[in-house]
Amino acid sequence: MDAFSAVNADKWSRLRELAFKRRLSGPDADELLRLYQATSAHLSLIRSLEPESGLSASLSATLAQARTRFTGARSNFTADLARFFVVALPAALYRLTWLTLACGTVFILVGSAYALWIGSSPDALRSLASDSSVRQYVEEDFIGYYSENPAASFAGAVWTNNAWISAQAVALGITGIWVPMILFSNAKGVGIAAGIFAATGKSDVFYSYILPHGLMELTAVFIACAAGLRIFWAMVSPGARTRGRAVAEEGRSLITVALGLVLVLFVSGLVEGFVTPSPLPVWAKIGIGSIVLAVYWLYVLVWGRRAYLAGARGDLGAGDAGYTEIAA
Repeated sequence: MDAFSAVNADKWSRLRELAFKRRLSGPDADELLRLYQATSAHLSLIRSLEPESGLSASLSATLAQARTRFTGARSNFTADLARFFVVALPAALYRLTWLTLACGTVFILVGSAYALWIGSSPDALRSLASDSSVRQYVEEDFIGYYSENPAASFAGAVWTNNAWISAQAVALGITGIWVPMILFSNAKGVGIAAGIFAATGKSDVFYSYILPHGLMELTAVFIACAAGLRIFWAMVSPGARTRGRAVAEEGRSLITVALGLVLVLFVSGLVEGFVTPSPLPVWAKIGIGSIVLAVYWLYVLVWGRRAYLAGARGDLGAGDAGYTEIAA
């Protein structure tokens, strides 16, 4: 092995030099390929005799660097990041526009029904809690919830909780049961809270605390529910695709949505942690929440529509998604 290394050391050294060279001329590139092929053969021989040697590891590293030089990286990280935010994510969100609005409509109808029932029926209100408990909830507990912890930790906790709810909606949406359950339970909770405040004549307090962050936060939940329903419907009605392929395509594109929702919920968590309990005027707090929501819809309806019409669906590229079979 020592003699073999002595004979070929110059070639290996030259390959390492070319592999790390900033610019390669035409002859340099040809030499790099020739040395790469020769060194690959050398490494194969060395591994057959001393597979765990330091020389084997060193040559493997040199060959890996040389291979990167003549094959190149698959893509640039910053270009991938830009493509995700400018093409893949807005296109995937745009596909869910009408289903998101449908989920929001159902939520509002269910929540409004509960609010009307609790707010107009003393018996229904008494079945929930005693008069003293209602007063404590309206005057202390509800408002204190937004300020009892430091803003940063509260925003983080809210972000984590909402991201978990959204992840469940996307991941378990294929069951067809989980999304309606999440929508109904959240609409019921918000509707009951609104009804309690309405019954005590303090609806303005409720909406001044729920709207600044709730506009974007609830929209994010609707998006997650819409994504889960798309996966479920791909299984029920795959169209011209096989069922497995349809679910795989929808699943991959809607994982893009799940990643985007992490950022959306982070923003709404910041609003809930820092804006909702702040001493700002009510109109300013609601205005900030409205601006956040308007920026989201502008992003989806402008960039998303443009990317969708260009053929983007939020799925992985052909090289990452893999080949598909032709099916009748």
